[in-house]
Amino acid sequence: MIYGYCRISTAKQNIDRQERNILASFPKAKIVKETYTGTKFQGRKELEKIVSKIKSGDTIVFDSVSRMSRDANEGIELYFSLYEKGVNLVFLKEGYINTDIYKDTCNQSIDTTGNEIADIYIRATNKVIHLLAEKQIAKAFEQAEKEVQDLHVRTAEGIETARRNGKQIGQKKGAKLVVKKSFKAKEDIKKYNKDFGGALNDKETMKLIGIANNTFYKYKKELLMAAEQ
Repeated sequence: MIYGYCRISTAKQNIDRQERNILASFPKAKIVKETYTGTKFQGRKELEKIVSKIKSGDTIVFDSVSRMSRDANEGIELYFSLYEKGVNLVFLKEGYINTDIYKDTCNQSIDTTGNEIADIYIRATNKVIHLLAEKQIAKAFEQAEKEVQDLHVRTAEGIETARRNGKQIGQKKGAKLVVKKSFKAKEDIKKYNKDFGGALNDKETMKLIGIANNTFYKYKKELLMAAEQ
């Protein structure tokens, strides 16, 4: 069985991008999505359901490691728990830590020879191979977590610097954007906003781009409608 797991962190995000990415690589995957009750995100209950019933030989596909867990420590623990259970894990954006790659790395272990002294070195070498593979997996989770945190920090710092230098943050009330600016604004929305795969929420995106609330949601609506066509 192949499961395609999709998750978004806010009710305003669009989950379709993750689904498209997964189905492009695994057309037969059973897509499982996390849902919202009202405006509150209900954890990873759907992922927990998959974990509770999944069998050895089954596969879970994620768009990214960041979809798997809240933080690196939780992700690493779940990764190895599923790996030891015989479950295949696939991360489209971080394919170098797919369980198949980890398994191949571990299979590079050298067989013992029966010579006591030589086998001591062989066992030490095998242990190093395993540790290096585990560190690479840990680094992937930590990097995904850090990238999101860093982007939030850089955005906040950039906004504060611009404000101190007297730059207008956001669009002045009543101002109108010309066509060129609207094109650039839409490109930036697609680049930075969470609904299109970025890491910023709506408020942060508006401040970074420098457009008014109404204009932002108008452009965002147009972009979402275009994506559905």
